[in-house]
Amino acid sequence: MTSALETAPTSRQDLNQLVRLRQLLADTGADVRFDSGTRAAYASEASNYRQVPLCVVLPRTIDELVGAVRAANEAQAAVLPRGAGTSMCGQSVNTAVVLDHSMHLNSIVSIDRDRRLAIVEPGVVCDQLNTAAAHHGLAFGPDPATHSRCTLGGMIGNNSCGAHSVRAGKTAENVERLEVLTVDGERFWVGPTDDATYRSHLAAGGRRADIVRALKTLADDYADAIRTGFPTIKRRVSGYSLDQLLPENGFNISRAVVGSEGTCVTVLQAEMRLIERLPARVLVVYGFPDIYLAADAVPQLLPLGAVAMEGLDTGIIGGLRERGLALADIAELPEGSAWLMVEFGAATHAEALAAGERAQALAQDLPGTPTVRLCADEGLIKRLWSIRETGASATSMAINENAADPVVGWEDAAVEPAQLGAYLREFAALVERYGYVTNLYGHFGDGCVHARITFNLKTHEGIAQWRAFLTEAAHLVVRYGGSLSGEHGDGQAKGELLPIMYPPELIEAFRAFKRIWDPHGRMNPGKLIDAHRVDENLRLGPGYRRNTLATHFRYAGSDAPLAFARETERCIGMGKCRSLEGGAMCPSYRATREEAYSTRGRSRLLFEALSGDTLDDGWDNDALKDALDLCLACKSCKTECPTHVDMATYKSEYLAKYYTRNRRPLLDTLIGCLGEWLPHAARASRLFNGVMRNPLARSVAARVGFARSALFPEIAATTFRKTDTAARVLANTAPAPDTHTVLLWTDTFNSHFSPEVLESAVRVLEGAGFHVELLSKHICCGRPYYDAGMLEPAKRNLLDILDALDTVLARKIALVVLEPSCLSVFRDELRSLLPDDDRAQQLAALACTLGELLAKSGTAVPAHPQTEKAYLHGHCHQKACGGMGGETALFARLGIEAKLLLTGCCGMAGAYGYQAKTADVAATIGATEFKPHLDALPADACLITDGFSCRSQALKAGGRKALHLAQFLDPQRSS
Repeated sequence: MTSALETAPTSRQDLNQLVRLRQLLADTGADVRFDSGTRAAYASEASNYRQVPLCVVLPRTIDELVGAVRAANEAQAAVLPRGAGTSMCGQSVNTAVVLDHSMHLNSIVSIDRDRRLAIVEPGVVCDQLNTAAAHHGLAFGPDPATHSRCTLGGMIGNNSCGAHSVRAGKTAENVERLEVLTVDGERFWVGPTDDATYRSHLAAGGRRADIVRALKTLADDYADAIRTGFPTIKRRVSGYSLDQLLPENGFNISRAVVGSEGTCVTVLQAEMRLIERLPARVLVVYGFPDIYLAADAVPQLLPLGAVAMEGLDTGIIGGLRERGLALADIAELPEGSAWLMVEFGAATHAEALAAGERAQALAQDLPGTPTVRLCADEGLIKRLWSIRETGASATSMAINENAADPVVGWEDAAVEPAQLGAYLREFAALVERYGYVTNLYGHFGDGCVHARITFNLKTHEGIAQWRAFLTEAAHLVVRYGGSLSGEHGDGQAKGELLPIMYPPELIEAFRAFKRIWDPHGRMNPGKLIDAHRVDENLRLGPGYRRNTLATHFRYAGSDAPLAFARETERCIGMGKCRSLEGGAMCPSYRATREEAYSTRGRSRLLFEALSGDTLDDGWDNDALKDALDLCLACKSCKTECPTHVDMATYKSEYLAKYYTRNRRPLLDTLIGCLGEWLPHAARASRLFNGVMRNPLARSVAARVGFARSALFPEIAATTFRKTDTAARVLANTAPAPDTHTVLLWTDTFNSHFSPEVLESAVRVLEGAGFHVELLSKHICCGRPYYDAGMLEPAKRNLLDILDALDTVLARKIALVVLEPSCLSVFRDELRSLLPDDDRAQQLAALACTLGELLAKSGTAVPAHPQTEKAYLHGHCHQKACGGMGGETALFARLGIEAKLLLTGCCGMAGAYGYQAKTADVAATIGATEFKPHLDALPADACLITDGFSCRSQALKAGGRKALHLAQFLDPQRSS
């Protein structure tokens, strides 16, 4: 019988139960959070659904996890074991005690190379296991598009698959045994169950014996119905896997539990099968006239033994082109309007290449006579796969804000590959008949199709139409002998539709299966079986209203007061910001593993503050303020997030609003106004530096929020404007014949802390034949204003800059900016704060890095003769607002091997490393995302990075002196 607490605490009895729950959970010693901010961050996933948890538990040990489940059961509360929260069907949100294993329960217990088995805790990430297994020449086969952040516990819950399931199968086929925990506290291992194992279960007595005995009875009673009522296709994920309980499948209890979406048990540990790693890969890409012909070709290609076979239609590619995204990657695709990506793997490159060449030769015999390209370069293969993995998410928001967005309301149905072409033609006709638009892609080698469709879920009429479509779509799949879900599970999105796929007898068998494990219906209720209606609990349903907000920045080309609310919808929850490796997003999450400190978590909190009912104090909510304070404003999400969530801008916008009603701390004001007071401090640099080293002064600074461990950088004894170099440049107003003039931006950081960088830049530019000019007076770009949310003075400062640069803009000369964080102001904030000022667009186009200017100028560039190889670290703003292409192209011109380090954020991020509230996180980021890459370099390696904060962190965290590009190219650089 379901308790009222399992839905929402509304009555006095419910509130009493909630108090009891709080008390019981406190006794477990686990990290238990009832605060509104945490609950808001966990209220949504990657689906259309939203349900606010009762609380969130982050157990540090397996014993704490066991205790939390037992406590919740005693309080008659619903329980939801949650993976990475990337589910698309509603199964990882619920009004329940949410168990997040990912922060602490993420250990790989063991890897047995000989038996090809790994034992893992449920919070281990898929890529984490693969990295560890690779050291043994092994791999974990399933790899969903979310492989960089999805957890093994979540994959087990959803029976996840991925692109390489053609070879590896679903998660179920890769599970050997599971240690499970029932809601009432029974804990035991399950797996294949022969007679001896069955007897040992019964001998254990208690609930364990009752459960196993009941499962055996269930399998016997429903054996014929299961054999005749289950689709035989490879990608059947919908419903419970009762077929695994049949004797011919070894009465495999663990595999019957896989795909149960947390509705039956909590997984404590998992013994996973590993496969031989195939390190050599070749990708063959076919370009077809349409997606149906691509599907028709699958049966002919399957016998070739590919490890992956993915289809992709023109909807995604066209959407990327329309948004100006991944254009260089798209240009590598062969000509066509739909593509089939077929990957071959082998132990050696020669073997993989031979398989690829056989597939390439088959092109002329395939339906539609596709164009074809064979790709053997590892980097190119990765780029092409990235189109497939992120393309759908990148096009998930319509460019026209009033148009319907493509959403996941009908995902991942599967049919036999031989039926795929015929099915897709009928499905596309059904979509068109309802007036929808879709893009089609998916795991064609397994007959699994993903579709983002322009459903209107915001009106009652639109939802009625959606329900009608779902019913017809479900009947269509069943008519083809398919499964409603071929990968993402049922959750709430498909649960209501299961009676279309399965006869009443099997629906009752599903209910019996759940009751055996969960007699009182407390495990993730309302999902998979006896599910909530598909149109309940919608995050953006008919009841949702965008709230107005006057903003400083212009968003998505619109100045409408609803624009910021639209921005809070941008995050679709796919969670790339929770990736632990690759790229730079999101450094604060990587350092803390806190959901609220991920880009997704912050997006959810902003959404709830603006439109939800969870954060009833809205903009003043402490959790929201804390989450945004911990954002480094590194801008990585602006480019690395597939939906281009721009958290750095949102943070500035938020702080500007927040401090209209709250007193701004003194330290924040000092940080924001750095460009104003630093030139004055520089006039007495010796005194200022001495004060900042004084213990008493540092103690006073700590009282206003300055980190005790941080040392403010020393102001140079002679700032750049006082150097002979600056004086000479200012005096030399007449350019020599046949020289190009550039303006060198004298940024605040280099001017006052490292003037030698600007001096080197002058020498390099003049040596390359440029006439260098400077503004007659120093002006700060205003970058610190944005970190403090001081947007009114930031806007005034930008207008001053544009006025000062009027003649420069009229002459259309390049503005060389040495500090990446300054360049990002000109390329990003400037255009968003002053969108109607034509000068802003002109300045953004003229501003460039030293590397970009020299790479495209064609002029002679001096280079240090003893340097054969250099190592480049990209400042986060540089990578987000233009990339490192200019620098790498320049080194190629110079004939110097330049290795672009795969570093993440250095952790300093302006003042982030100096504030008490963020210094520890900054240190962790530096130690984990930056220092290991520096430690791996040769002792005499030449490290180059343009960011002042990056050079500071390289010395502080890595013990390495880094050079600015200007210093590296300086002809006066010493050996």
